[in-house]
Amino acid sequence: MGLIWTQNGPYHQATYQSKADLESAILQVQQLLFGANRIYLPIKKKIGSKGGVCNIPDGYLIDLTGKQPRLYVVENELAAHDPLRHIAVQILQFSLSFESEGRGVKAILFSAIQDHPQFLSKCEAYAHTHQFRNLDHLLEHLVFESPFAALVIIDELPENLENVLVKKFQFGVEVLELAKYENDTGDSLFRFEPFLADLEQDLAPSDTGEFDTVVVPARSYGVAETFLGENRWHAIRIHATMRPQIKYLALYQVAPISAITHIASVKSIEPWKDTGKYVVNFSSPAQEIGPIKHVKKGRVKALLNIRYTTRTRLENAKTLDDIW
Repeated sequence: MGLIWTQNGPYHQATYQSKADLESAILQVQQLLFGANRIYLPIKKKIGSKGGVCNIPDGYLIDLTGKQPRLYVVENELAAHDPLRHIAVQILQFSLSFESEGRGVKAILFSAIQDHPQFLSKCEAYAHTHQFRNLDHLLEHLVFESPFAALVIIDELPENLENVLVKKFQFGVEVLELAKYENDTGDSLFRFEPFLADLEQDLAPSDTGEFDTVVVPARSYGVAETFLGENRWHAIRIHATMRPQIKYLALYQVAPISAITHIASVKSIEPWKDTGKYVVNFSSPAQEIGPIKHVKKGRVKALLNIRYTTRTRLENAKTLDDIW
């Protein structure tokens, strides 16, 4: 069990008493958990066609952070309930119900937003600035034109959950861990990584709807053996909802080179063993680019983890500061 030390004493990791307890915590931290430009709708209404697959999602998340809005169907779960099989089945049923009864989903979302003036105002403002005629047109796009995506919120991430989701589904399934801690007097703290937090640094001047390239850091021995030798790069943790739009993989060679030096077109992105990560296979050998150098004491630090961008930004850049 984990522990957090504060000036007011230790907080020990605690268990949620029920799924309703977890959902109450989500509502408490939702603004920081999801971000200012995302709308969480904890609506539990049956979706699916009559006589077909029907089920009840725990909610919906509308993402208005980029030029292309996204909709996530939400499943909240407790690790103590042995969720591996249950979550996979639930998400599959969500996708089937969503496909067969899109009109019903749209009606549920429309009604929920109309009932909350602050959400209605946010959606109308977004529609106005992103070439949607009105709320109805925005929801039409979210339900019928955007790719299906799901979000799992869980109190403790089981070891194999991400592996199962990577292998089972071609569509995006994101996972958020919301852990609870309590002190001896019953006060609570929550530990979580905000939704898609590592993408926020890459948003400006573009947005997640435009990203088509993932940049990976590598050491020289990996470049020769795998990147150039095998025409692939493996053991990469890519956001599930980003995976379908990645068309290129660029290589940043760490010090002493400290520059983006190659780019390759992506043929496929597949699960890598039982790691919950991916292998990116190239459609042809990588080509040299740049080099796009890291500037000492520049605005952008040397890359230690993957980052997202566009090929256009790479082609127009001379330094990392020009990209991000």
